[in-house]
Amino acid sequence: MTTMRPPDAVFIQARPDGAFEPAADRGGRWHAGGAVLEYTGTGDARLVAADTVSRLALRWTSGVPERSRVFADAWERTYGDSGWTGIRPDRALPWFWLAHDEFTGTTIGAGVATGPGAWASWTVDVDGVTLWLDARSGQRGLQPGDREVELATVLWLESGSTPFAAQTELTAAMAPQAPVAVGPVVGSNNWYYAYGHGFDADAVVQDARTIVELAGGHPVRPFAVIDAGWGVGDGSADGGPFDRGKGSFRDMSGVADRIRSEGARPGLWYRPLLTRERSPLAHDVPLDLGFPLDPSLPGTLAQVRDDLVRFRGWGYELVKHDFSTFDVTGAFAPAFGARMGSGAITFADRTRTTAEILLDFYRVIADAAGDAVVIGCNTVGHLAAGLVAVNRIGDDTSGKQWERTRRMGVNALAMRLAQHGRFFTADADCVPATPTTPWELNRRFLELVAASGTALFLSLDPASLSPEVRRDVADAVAVALDGGVDGGVEPLDQLYSTTPRRWRVGDEERVVDWSDRMGAEPFVHGVA
Repeated sequence: MTTMRPPDAVFIQARPDGAFEPAADRGGRWHAGGAVLEYTGTGDARLVAADTVSRLALRWTSGVPERSRVFADAWERTYGDSGWTGIRPDRALPWFWLAHDEFTGTTIGAGVATGPGAWASWTVDVDGVTLWLDARSGQRGLQPGDREVELATVLWLESGSTPFAAQTELTAAMAPQAPVAVGPVVGSNNWYYAYGHGFDADAVVQDARTIVELAGGHPVRPFAVIDAGWGVGDGSADGGPFDRGKGSFRDMSGVADRIRSEGARPGLWYRPLLTRERSPLAHDVPLDLGFPLDPSLPGTLAQVRDDLVRFRGWGYELVKHDFSTFDVTGAFAPAFGARMGSGAITFADRTRTTAEILLDFYRVIADAAGDAVVIGCNTVGHLAAGLVAVNRIGDDTSGKQWERTRRMGVNALAMRLAQHGRFFTADADCVPATPTTPWELNRRFLELVAASGTALFLSLDPASLSPEVRRDVADAVAVALDGGVDGGVEPLDQLYSTTPRRWRVGDEERVVDWSDRMGAEPFVHGVA
């Protein structure tokens, strides 16, 4: 691993709808349109001056071999499409890329270190590669004033190892110096059988009792997570305020005590950047369920801090914060396009980039959470690394249709397994056991997640807890609480499939058939 040499050309865009201007190189400083980019010998790209700047493009005229398979990751969670493809010169490759030449067996790649000050993506072709640094504040140009902005540290890889080993090497180089330390993370989560409706505190306590029974007295205590539906709204993906619960959740401290009395560790979901009430801290742009809060405002961060302190005071040992990327950008990652969002939401503070604003938001949560385990969901992993203990690496699995679990969960585990233990503890999302999904296929996913040592959460519908299911879950939970199998797991055919079938599990090779009776169903992408 090395840092990437200086670019051969730089282009700078001042206004979001303006043209890119070629920049003049003046001894490592590139000047265009009143903006100055410095690129150091250590691979650091730094904006040292600008009135207004939106995007910067750094071009290297060394391309990838025309026979390459190119790896594409995702902006935040994966959505079933991360993996290796042929060269697509116009495809944005978030954060990093790899190109594997099957004829020589070599892999090259480049990426930016975690915690950058800009959204960073790449395009690659046979003539060269381009790093695109989006320095905007929301959908408007950045106005940094007199301060310098650390945009990114750029790394370069050349490897003769397998594609997965090369990805692991690059990931380790991009990783934060000190990922958040946390032991095995295993627990219950009621989302994929309750979906935010029709459950009460008694059902949550029963989930805790069940996961503790299935853990069989293991010294590592499992979590019992209350997902969406406990707040005062109508349930699914609801916003705040989160100062109280509803119905049987009015006494959230009491619910935490009941979970703990069963032997589980209480956990709680919440959506920090959405409010159902108009607020001076909120954008006046309503989303489906409320108004998104502006995280560039100190008052918003103070409210987020107060929420976390309250949850800790209630006795919750895990907090899962969700939807923040959507509430900041107005879109999920597949709909970002070149605009990186809906175009409707802006920030009050134009002196910081969107990436910097998100980093400050994650830091506030990490600090206020204290010794509670923080799970990020719909978080930007490349920014959250080192600031969350656990990160949801893929979009939702499903307690309704197996196809979504195959598409999202298996893909996330295969394509982002290299991030586990380096960026954070990876969470490929829950394994469901429900009457409408085939247990035989869910069991295969369960066994692989448990063996990997990544986070294992289970949505166990009481109606599906047959003796067979209980036995299978207990076996897998024992493996997961031990930290997975020795040697972990590795996808062996990820170069050719978005949901690999061949895996190394420990020191054995295993073929896993993910197909339902009809094969992979193409009609269920939006069904969670």
